[in-house]
Amino acid sequence: MVALSTIMGHQKCEEYLIFSGEIALGDNFRAFLCFLGLAYCFIGLSAITARFFRSMESVVKHTRKVVDVDPVTKAEIVRYEKVWNYTIADISLLAFGTSFPQISLATIDAIQNMGKLNAGGLGPGTLVGSAAFDLFPIHAVCVVVPKAGELKKIADLGVWLVELFWSFWAYVWLYIILEVWTPHVITLWEALLTVLQYGLLLTHAYAQDKRWPYISLPIARDERPEDWVPEETPYFLQEAHEKDDYSEIKHVNDENGVPVDIFSIHTENPTGSLYVRLPQIDHEAKISDKAKETMLEDWVTIWRQQFVDALRLEIPESKKLNNIYLRIARIFWQLLLLPWRFLFAFVPPCEMAHGWISFICSLIFISGIAYIVTKLTDIISCVTGINAYVIAFTALASGTSWPDLVASKIAAERQKTADSAIANITCSNSVNIYVGIGVPWLIDTLYNFIAYREPLRIQNAGGLSFSLIVFFCTSVGCISVLVFRRIIFGAELGGPRLWAWITCVFFMLLWIIFVTLSSLKVSGFI
Repeated sequence: MVALSTIMGHQKCEEYLIFSGEIALGDNFRAFLCFLGLAYCFIGLSAITARFFRSMESVVKHTRKVVDVDPVTKAEIVRYEKVWNYTIADISLLAFGTSFPQISLATIDAIQNMGKLNAGGLGPGTLVGSAAFDLFPIHAVCVVVPKAGELKKIADLGVWLVELFWSFWAYVWLYIILEVWTPHVITLWEALLTVLQYGLLLTHAYAQDKRWPYISLPIARDERPEDWVPEETPYFLQEAHEKDDYSEIKHVNDENGVPVDIFSIHTENPTGSLYVRLPQIDHEAKISDKAKETMLEDWVTIWRQQFVDALRLEIPESKKLNNIYLRIARIFWQLLLLPWRFLFAFVPPCEMAHGWISFICSLIFISGIAYIVTKLTDIISCVTGINAYVIAFTALASGTSWPDLVASKIAAERQKTADSAIANITCSNSVNIYVGIGVPWLIDTLYNFIAYREPLRIQNAGGLSFSLIVFFCTSVGCISVLVFRRIIFGAELGGPRLWAWITCVFFMLLWIIFVTLSSLKVSGFI
């Protein structure tokens, strides 16, 4: 089989990932290895996103002590309220965190092109392709996640409509500044306005959540759980535990599936393993030195146990794994995941500092994997001759959006409503533009304004604008189906199994249409 690079007649690719000896390998073989590397990085992204999700839950569960005085009895009433607003947590922590691979990729691309009058195109191309992946494949997965007949609907339609408006406006705004105001050029003020609109999104969504007059939509809110995630009850685990390698959550058995996280104290006893959940510490309360020392010892114990669990192969006695081939496949899968599990064991326990340390470390790991994905994509483009934008719209967008898929899937599984699962999609698309594209463009335009007094020119702006038009048209079809499901079934996710799968296939078809048309335009066939 002749390599695409040979057919297109360009010179041998000189790029390599680890050592220069890679260049001696055949282009086809190098492309094959890079695709395997991409797939393995996607697995790592899904695993670290699960830990990121757990740390984010700890952050959102943080409460603060509030003391009120009864006006009649003058007695003090002590209550604890959530530090994080439900809606703001979705838009900021969840959406920003899961979009961090794309944001870091675009920022790295901007820094590498700093000083050039033309902006790099991989960042914007990946972010628009990621938006399509978020809207279509992730919706497709979330629709079929609930059990047969189970319905999960958006509890706060007003907030969702606000988030939906800003996500649609983000792409309309991007088209305006690319094709209308200053065609194919981005000015400093356009970049600055792009970033500031993220603040407007947060303010508008919060106003809708709090039902501020004259700003919020007069739409009633259905019953919504007080907690961002359902509370979990600690319990004794039996010997036949089965660990979910993606979510890193233990289950008692295959029937009940009650979750308890892996970040717990693990001790051995004659009847099996005991996992004890550590309580979150209120840092406003006075803690004795001895209590602080005990707390530190507990955290060290948890952290040490993470490494033990990461290196332990578990072969549970389950009816689903009584086949020898399935058991071998599970052993192989655990060996495949072992390097990632050991690496991510360095992430501190989510009980520390209300989960903030674990949250930040997870983002660092996500950014690092995203950078490796970027290098692999560059090599694939180099050795095959495939247009880099095509890879950005497909492989790179899908890979960096993998955390979005994992987070939305977990939210659709664990939460009682569909708010966070769907809000993660719409808000991630907004974050992709306002932050993921806005911040890199702001960096480049500011540098060009100071150094050259020139605006920033966008490479392949025509192809990017065409992709925006295709995305807008296909997204209308996606949202229309969600509205139709709300009217017919009373919920956006779940419902009759047949219709859930039909919806899933339709969403995937919309994604294929977007990728195909965008790739043909960028490649010059349209």
